[in-house]
Amino acid sequence: MLKDLLAEEFQYTVSDQIVCNRSILDILSKHQECGAAINRSTFKAVTNCGCINIQSSKNKVSDSTSLAELKNIMDSHLKGKLCLQCREAVEKDIGKSLVYLAALCNSLDINLFDIIIKEYNKTKLLRHYNLT
Repeated sequence: MLKDLLAEEFQYTVSDQIVCNRSILDILSKHQECGAAINRSTFKAVTNCGCINIQSSKNKVSDSTSLAELKNIMDSHLKGKLCLQCREAVEKDIGKSLVYLAALCNSLDINLFDIIIKEYNKTKLLRHYNLT
């Protein structure tokens, strides 16, 4: 109950605070810009700081591998852990993205928490078949 109140209060606060970027075009472009900023701050953690490392190679999956087993086989290709500074940068960019996502929901008269609940229920029901 508290979580849905927090999500709705967040969405209301965004609606109340966004003044200049109220156009759906502005909101969509700012949300896309935030996605690029998340990528950039993550890349900087690799290239500038080095606290995380990307080691990529082809995942080895046999024909007999079940879908349930894939979770244990598939690699994120990520090594290390974000340092405090890089974590703060990535979190800041994700936070801005959430603001524009809430603004998009406001523009389209969609409740963000309802979407979270629907996706949670769908993911829980379909499990790993949902996102393949």
